[in-house]
Amino acid sequence: MSTVASDLVNHQVRLAARPTGLPTPEVWEHTTEPVAEPAEGTFLIRVTHISLDPAMRGWMNAGRSYIPPVEIGAVMRALAAGEVIASAHPDFAVGDHVTGVFGVQEYLTSDGKGVQKVELGGEAVVPGEAQDSAAVPIETHLAVLGMTGMTAYFGLFDVGALKEGETVVVSGAAGAVGSVVGQLARIKDCRVIGIAGGPEKCAWIVDELGFDAAIDYRSEDVNQAIRAAAPDGIDVYFDNVGGEILDAALARLRRGARVVLCGAISQYNSESGTKGPVNYLSLLVNSARMEGFVVSNYVDRWAEAGAEMAGWLREGRLHSHEHVVPGTVADFPDTLLKLFNGENTGKLVLALTG
Repeated sequence: MSTVASDLVNHQVRLAARPTGLPTPEVWEHTTEPVAEPAEGTFLIRVTHISLDPAMRGWMNAGRSYIPPVEIGAVMRALAAGEVIASAHPDFAVGDHVTGVFGVQEYLTSDGKGVQKVELGGEAVVPGEAQDSAAVPIETHLAVLGMTGMTAYFGLFDVGALKEGETVVVSGAAGAVGSVVGQLARIKDCRVIGIAGGPEKCAWIVDELGFDAAIDYRSEDVNQAIRAAAPDGIDVYFDNVGGEILDAALARLRRGARVVLCGAISQYNSESGTKGPVNYLSLLVNSARMEGFVVSNYVDRWAEAGAEMAGWLREGRLHSHEHVVPGTVADFPDTLLKLFNGENTGKLVLALTG
């Protein structure tokens, strides 16, 4: 076991108050604490990359949900990646790269529960083939090979029950999950229409990711654009935003369509309450269904999905795009706002540089 430097300090971001609307600076408290040697059966992780996800906004709210809220005064919950720098645990060695729910902080001690070891390239990503470790950076394990990829995979294939040749519409198509959903649907020879904000994002999902069409919700009438892009209707609508765009998609469902409720980022910071769908009777008329899910429901099958996703990465049929912002833990609050301002393309990650 390596010795922990006596002058190491852990910088953290804690939830100081429950936000109303966007999480403003007073919501956060910046704290420090000393870093201690790991006790027997534990190991010390230096966090290198923090995942920023729309779900974080929901975790700040009190009330019943699929996961308990972050408590006031607690380190903000976050998926992250890091490196083991000291260990008194038989299964984790110094130099191991790991992912887990590590929180918005620079260091943490773990007993291994919920922590996954990952390989940067090599056989874990490309079975049987050697490759430069830089080809699969650690942040990819927070993106396509992490919760983001699993959300897209199980949401589309299990909840959406996708069939080859169907028409798929996905909102938030240039975001972390949406960009993967569209690629997976193309792998299954489906027609894929993405809804995104701005000409650059729309061009990216078509030219780089292979979507068949893109709709710019900022400059187009989404109802008319969906009608033009999917004249025969929608078989699967993968919803990441909620609100008016969900209503527009509901109006264009085909018989037997499936609506996958993954997120509702347009509603998370609403100060007047969540707006529900107006066009929900389309589900009745079209014998369609709308189903929500959380990816943790499928955790026992993550390895199965990860192996398939890794194969598509190897073949070049699937691409992982990470929007990496270099900074410190103190930059977390401002970086998080990029999600709600539509500033990110692909998976948003804060890379801790000091």
